[in-house]
Amino acid sequence: MRQQIVRRGKHGSTRVRRAMIIMASASGTAVVAIARPVAADEDTVRDVVHAFNEKALAALDSRWAGGRPRLISDEDTEFIIATASTRPEKLGLPFTHWSLRKLAGYLAGNPARPVTTGRERLRQILHARQVSFERTRTWKESADPDKDAKLDRIEHVTSTFPDRCFAFDQFGPLSIRPCHGTCWALKKKPARLPATYHRTHGIRYFHGCYSLGDDQLWGITRLRKGGDHTLSALKSIRAARPDGAPIYVIADNLSANKTPPSAPGPRRTRYGCASRRRTRRGPTRSRRNSGRCAPSSWAARTTQSHRAGPPPAGLPGLAQRQRPPPRRPGRAAP
Repeated sequence: MRQQIVRRGKHGSTRVRRAMIIMASASGTAVVAIARPVAADEDTVRDVVHAFNEKALAALDSRWAGGRPRLISDEDTEFIIATASTRPEKLGLPFTHWSLRKLAGYLAGNPARPVTTGRERLRQILHARQVSFERTRTWKESADPDKDAKLDRIEHVTSTFPDRCFAFDQFGPLSIRPCHGTCWALKKKPARLPATYHRTHGIRYFHGCYSLGDDQLWGITRLRKGGDHTLSALKSIRAARPDGAPIYVIADNLSANKTPPSAPGPRRTRYGCASRRRTRRGPTRSRRNSGRCAPSSWAARTTQSHRAGPPPAGLPGLAQRQRPPPRRPGRAAP
């Protein structure tokens, strides 16, 4: 009963048993009488008493053996993770992705650093380091020879003048097509909408502007890309900072952003075209899904109808939607 009570405390049961052996031996109890209440062998009792005579109270602490020595060191584990994260093509191998069998074979036959391990242990190492089998994704690298200098400038202005930095880009082409909805229907017999084979309403391009300091996004849909629309976007950005101080606009290398109609008029507007490679900070950071990310002005700009009438007060020229002209003679405008 005493052992059960002590086991519920903060001390280990092994330490308690050894302390009971030492206390019983100090009172002159024989080894046979000590072994019975602690449920231990007589040789174990003698070993504990001899260890106490040599190391005093340190004999109460267990010194468990480490077991079988590790066959894979921490350096080998890092090498396994680095190899699994590298595409086989870069290592001169004739396949595009690793399997556990191929990875284990390459590690075992690597002349620079051979690492012998089984497939299951290899899977456990990858799982412990959160390395899983993922699908590859594509990305584009800019061919601009001055991309590094431009990216360095973007990093400088976004970190030094975040309240004066803006980004502008076009998104499209956007087409009108049916979207999936929900309805009550018989099981496995949902209502179906007719698909569209022809884009009778044409396509649109979304011209968006983003304020880095205010974390706000606004824009408008256009029928095409052009320097005049880029200039309208720059004017709306300038209207967001009407104090006359310098502002910095980050855009891509689209030709419509560099034509004479889109050249910034105000002298104190710094306009630069950057490469399409995304940076870690600045205008490409994720926008929070909150009211600050979708202010009332943005809602007014994106939900404004095409009906005739004066635009709401306080909106930039970019947000003043106009009814698009018909694409063909005799066809109603969308």
